[in-house]
Amino acid sequence: MTISQWPLAERPREKLLNKGAEALSDAELLAIFLRTGCKGVTAVDLARQLLDNFGGLKPMLQASQAEFCQHNGLGDAKYAQLQAVMEMAKRHLLEQLSRGDALCSPAQTRQFLTAQLASYPHEVFACLFLDNRNRVIAFEKMFFGTIDGASVYPREVVRLALKKNAAAVIFAHNHPSGVAEPSHADEQITQRLKDALALVDIRVLDHFVIGDEVVSFAERGLL
Repeated sequence: MTISQWPLAERPREKLLNKGAEALSDAELLAIFLRTGCKGVTAVDLARQLLDNFGGLKPMLQASQAEFCQHNGLGDAKYAQLQAVMEMAKRHLLEQLSRGDALCSPAQTRQFLTAQLASYPHEVFACLFLDNRNRVIAFEKMFFGTIDGASVYPREVVRLALKKNAAAVIFAHNHPSGVAEPSHADEQITQRLKDALALVDIRVLDHFVIGDEVVSFAERGLL
């Protein structure tokens, strides 16, 4: 039976339009992206197979072009579409943060940083630069590393913060393992950065660690 023969309430597209995207499963969302299945396989069934093969949605979004395209029903065109969708989502979230309002929503900040960093298979250290009213000036991915670490240089962070005329900074980095618990090294570099920026009167508001969850240094009392 094709999806067009399903009851209206069970069809992914109609379900999304009636109940919102959050009401759909990962497979249903992926089926809408795929649009069509393969011979004898609906888009939803294909989506389930793909999620099973990749081990979930996150590994699929993190897959390289070669890894992505080797699966049935996928190819260069779908890979390009997926990368475009992900980039539009990132830019949309940045626009929301940069529209001139003071940054006052921890949930929105978490959502933005997760969208920016969670999909990397290696560590990335980034800075969100703010003005004296906590409005976003810029977001910069500054240091890139291996699967379990990235070298961070306080001098470069201070230099860019001064160039951006920032009054405050929020740090963020991802843990590709998915375990968001801050390491001792994370705490040490955060303190070094905080001390270096204090010399030029720039405040450190928080440091977020992005994994399967998001951990805030400020909420943990680590700043």
